[in-house]
Amino acid sequence: MPDTAALIETLDAIRRYADPELHVFDDQGEIIVARAPGRLDVMGGIADYSGSLVLEMPIKEATLAALQRTRSRQLRISTLSERLQREMIFEMPLEDLEDHGRPLDYKMANALFQRDASRQWAAYVAGVFLVLMRERGIFFHDGARILIASLVPEGLGVSSSAALEVSVMQAVAAAYDIALKPRELAILCQTVENQVAGAPCGVMDQMTAVCGEERSLLSMLCQPAEIAGSIRIPDDITFCGLDSGIRHSVGGDAYGDVRAGAFIGYRMIAELAGLEVSSGGAPGTVHIRDSRWHGYLANIFPDEFERDYAPQLPERIDGAEFLSRFQGTTDAVSLINPERSYAVRVATAHPIYENSRVRRFAELLNEQLDEDRLEQMGELMYQSHASYSACGLGSAGTDLLVRLVREAGPTKGLYGARITGGGGGGTVAVLSRRSADHAIAEVSGRYEKETGHRPYIFTGSSPGSAAFGVIGLQCVA
Repeated sequence: MPDTAALIETLDAIRRYADPELHVFDDQGEIIVARAPGRLDVMGGIADYSGSLVLEMPIKEATLAALQRTRSRQLRISTLSERLQREMIFEMPLEDLEDHGRPLDYKMANALFQRDASRQWAAYVAGVFLVLMRERGIFFHDGARILIASLVPEGLGVSSSAALEVSVMQAVAAAYDIALKPRELAILCQTVENQVAGAPCGVMDQMTAVCGEERSLLSMLCQPAEIAGSIRIPDDITFCGLDSGIRHSVGGDAYGDVRAGAFIGYRMIAELAGLEVSSGGAPGTVHIRDSRWHGYLANIFPDEFERDYAPQLPERIDGAEFLSRFQGTTDAVSLINPERSYAVRVATAHPIYENSRVRRFAELLNEQLDEDRLEQMGELMYQSHASYSACGLGSAGTDLLVRLVREAGPTKGLYGARITGGGGGGTVAVLSRRSADHAIAEVSGRYEKETGHRPYIFTGSSPGSAAFGVIGLQCVA
């Protein structure tokens, strides 16, 4: 269990809200507390849904979920803001997640939470119960009072949503005696985000929130979620995050269009390669029998892509034309809109090249680091950032932060920087010497001078929910 001031502060807040006079919890009964961190996407990012290797660091900022079972089949969810003040309350009977005694299908559940903007956030919490109902056949005889206390800033590209889902799933599993292995827990949380909340994310965020290790990068091959191990961060370097002040959303149109473009490209490559294609299980989807790349775009080598496929891919294609010619993609999460136009070539190229960059980055990090290797790692980060921009997922703020880091350079202990996560704003990851705090502060100051926004600086790391486990608190009248 990490011994941090933020954790102690949050646990103290939960204990305060366990006061019977506040009616957040019942006056008797155990409260189960689980914790999950956000993550800094060092390399890999949006290539996760195409099967890339990714390198992720669990940050010290985390979300805690405190859960107490109740005799009524009612969910009562309260949240605390970053300043630990009671902020929002959501209530619903568990029966609302059922249709004639059976769990709601995911489309109905998504519509239920999307109906009212003020309750959309609750999909990430209540959705945990629905996913366990559907995927594990759990019937919840008891309801729950749940208090969410989060120190993970929202909209900054450090996966506040995964931290929320994972902390709640861990607390629910412990409180209701549901046995979940770490990998299974992460995949179930991805289902919450994809199917109930309606955000088409890959699985790297949830896997990091569950399985991440302090002072290490989680190395994960997203095929679909295979942990390749943890890479210990050498003592003389560090990774930090600089918040651009531009809010990011993985559910936004730009991210969804780039994801769709990559799957369009894979579908077209399958045709060019003569792979067997059949109708998929859902409308607008197909199944590709692929023993060459095992169903993942990232397994294509860059030179193979450039030689055999890139020249034959269109720069863009209208959704209607694509569906008419190719029927659909293998991705059931982001269906093709006939009325939209999709960039194909750059969206397809990104995960192929990113997988190659991430693998080289991991090799360098595992070697004895010297100045030359650090500069090579930094250059790979800059290339990754440029590829995001080519896909249309850059932003003025993140571009400026990367430029400022590059201008400071190795002479000041700063080696590389890139936009993180889903792009379109959010946070920039920076590779630096541990002694470069002053240079990071200088970059932050210059950014504030040019934009008026003082970046939040993410420093330090912490373990994932699997290592943390749960804490039991007793609420007594």
